[in-house]
Amino acid sequence: MSEVQSVNQSLDFLREKVGKLSRSPGVYLMKDKNGKIIYIGKAKVLKSRVSSYFNNIAAHGAKTFKLISIIHDFDFIVTGSELDALVLEASLIKQHNPKYNIKLKDSTGYNYIKVSGGEFPRISYALQTDDKSAKYIGPYASGFNIRQTVNETCRIFALPSCNKKFPQEIGKARPCLNYQIKRCMGICRGKVAQDEYNSIIQSALDYIKKGSKESVKLLTSEMEKAAEQLDFEKAAKLRDRINAIVKTETGQKIQTSKTTDYDIVACALDAELAAVTVIKYRGGRLFDKENFFLGDEYEIKQLLSDFLMEYYGDDIPPEILTEEEPEDRELLENYFAEKRGKKVSIVVPKRGEGLTQVMLAKNNAREYLSLKVGRSAKTLGALEELAKLLGLAKPPLYIESYDISNIGEAVKVGGMVVYKNGKPLKANYRRFTIKEVIGLDDYACMKEVLRRRFARYLAPKEVRDDLAFATLPDLILLDGGKGHVSAVREVLDELSLDVKLFGMVKDDKHRTRAIASDGCEIQIAANKQVFGLITKIQDEVHRFSLSFSQASHKKKSYELELTKFAGIGDKKAAAILKHFKTKQAIKDASAEELAGVAKISREKAEELQVFIKENM
Repeated sequence: MSEVQSVNQSLDFLREKVGKLSRSPGVYLMKDKNGKIIYIGKAKVLKSRVSSYFNNIAAHGAKTFKLISIIHDFDFIVTGSELDALVLEASLIKQHNPKYNIKLKDSTGYNYIKVSGGEFPRISYALQTDDKSAKYIGPYASGFNIRQTVNETCRIFALPSCNKKFPQEIGKARPCLNYQIKRCMGICRGKVAQDEYNSIIQSALDYIKKGSKESVKLLTSEMEKAAEQLDFEKAAKLRDRINAIVKTETGQKIQTSKTTDYDIVACALDAELAAVTVIKYRGGRLFDKENFFLGDEYEIKQLLSDFLMEYYGDDIPPEILTEEEPEDRELLENYFAEKRGKKVSIVVPKRGEGLTQVMLAKNNAREYLSLKVGRSAKTLGALEELAKLLGLAKPPLYIESYDISNIGEAVKVGGMVVYKNGKPLKANYRRFTIKEVIGLDDYACMKEVLRRRFARYLAPKEVRDDLAFATLPDLILLDGGKGHVSAVREVLDELSLDVKLFGMVKDDKHRTRAIASDGCEIQIAANKQVFGLITKIQDEVHRFSLSFSQASHKKKSYELELTKFAGIGDKKAAAILKHFKTKQAIKDASAEELAGVAKISREKAEELQVFIKENM
C-alpha cells in the first residue's frame, strides 16, 4: 500500500466531519493525535477550505501532505466576517504557536554600537556586551542599519579601522592605505593629540545619537569659532567633516525618488525552504534590511500573505511593495489600515523604479537562501524563473531528463540524467538498453524507457532494487519536441502519475531554442538564466546517452569478432566481455582465464588466445 493510500484510509472520519461544517467564514484549528494544535488557518467558507485538505491529497505539496498525514482531528470557530477571521487567526497563532504555521527567525541577535576603552577609543559594531572596559549604545533590532551607521560614521570622521594599538604603536610603522586615500586621520603618525582625537570621537557619537542635521549644526558652530580664533587648520578639518556628512546624506536620499515611507517584501523559494527579505525606506532613505528563513515549502501567494500577517505589528508603512499579489490582498490592506489608523496599500509594481527595487530585494533573498541550501543565487534564480515560465507551483528541486541514442538498428539505448538543486546528481544517472522496440522509432523507445523507469517507482518498497527510481521527479525534460511529449504523456496517464512533462527543442544547428509542451513551444532565448540551465541539461543528457550508445556499439563489435571463432557463440562472447570489460584486458588474458570464463578446454582456449591477438 502506498503512503498516499494509507493516509487516504485514515481520513474517513475527518471527511465525514468536514461534511457537517458551516459555509460561514471562520478559523480552523488542526490537531495531532495528542490533541495539540499544529496548524491554524482562516477561511472565507469553512467547509470549502477545510475539505480541500482531505480531497485529492496526492496533489498537495510535501509540506501540506506531511501536515495532513498527522492530523487526527480539527476544531473551528465561526466568525461574523472574513476580516474577523483574519484578526482571530493572528491572535490564535500568537497564543498557540502551532508547528506548521509560519515562524519568523532572523539570523541576527542583539546589535550594539561599541565604544572601546583606553586613551584612543574606537567605534565598532558588536553582537555582545562582553568587554567591561567599553561602553555600548543599544541594543538595536537591525544589524544592517547599525553596521551601515558605524561604517558611515568612521568614513565621515576618518576614524581608524586597523588593528593597531594606540598609543603603543604610534610612530612604529608607515601609515596604511586608508590614510593615503584620506579615509583615516593617521593616529599612527603621532600628529593627532589625544584630546583632539577624543573631541572627534565625541562629535562622531553626537552624529550617531542626534542625527546628521544636529551634528552639522554643532560642527558649523565649532568651525566658525575656530575661524574667529584664526585656527584655520582646525576650521578646514571641521569644514571637511561637514561636507562629508552633507554628501553622505545627499547620496542616500537619491537612492529613491519616493519621499514617503514604504517597505519592499520579496522572497526566494526552494523546494524545501524559503527566504524573505524586507527592505525599509523611511523618508526616501534606505533605513533597514531584514532576512528570514522559513522552513518547509510554500506557494508564493500564501507565503506572502502569511508572512505579512506575522511580520507587521505596530510599524506598518503606508505602502508595501511585493513581487506578487498575496492571498487576501484587500483583506490584509483593510486589516493593516485598521491597525495603523490610516490607509495601507499593497502594491505589485510592473515597471519602473518600483520593479527595480523589488528585484533588488528578491536578489537579496536569493543570496541569503543560497547560503542555507548550498548553491548559488544564480542557480536559485534559474529554477525560480523556470518554474514561473512553465507554470509550476514551486521551483523543481528534482529534475529528470531523457534522451534516446541509436547507431542503426543494432544499438538502441536511452539515458536518464538527474539534476537536484540545479546540479547534476551523477549517482542517480541510469542507462537503458531498448529491448522491445523493433526498427527505428524514437517515440516508442522513449515510451519504453519511461514505462520501465516508473514501473520501478511503483513497485512495492520491499522489492524495489534501485533507490535512484524511488523518487518521483518534480519535472521531466525530454530531449525532443511535442511528439515526444505526447507519446510519454500516454505512459504517465496509463500509470496514473501526475508529473510535469516538457520537451527540449533544438534548432537546425543542434542548439537549444525552446521548451515544448503538448500543444505549443515556449521560447527561452530571452531568459538567460532559464536558457543556460536548459542548455546544460540538454547537453548533459545527450552526452550521457551518446556515450552509452557508442560503448554499446563497441561491445557489439567485439562480440561479433569473438563469435567468428569456432565454438564461441553469442552467450560466451557476452560472458567474456562482461568479465574482462575492455578489449585490452581480453588481449592480456591468459589461456587459463579464457578457459574458465568461456567454459572451454585449455587447448581450445590457447587457440582462442592466438585468434584474439591476430584479429582484435
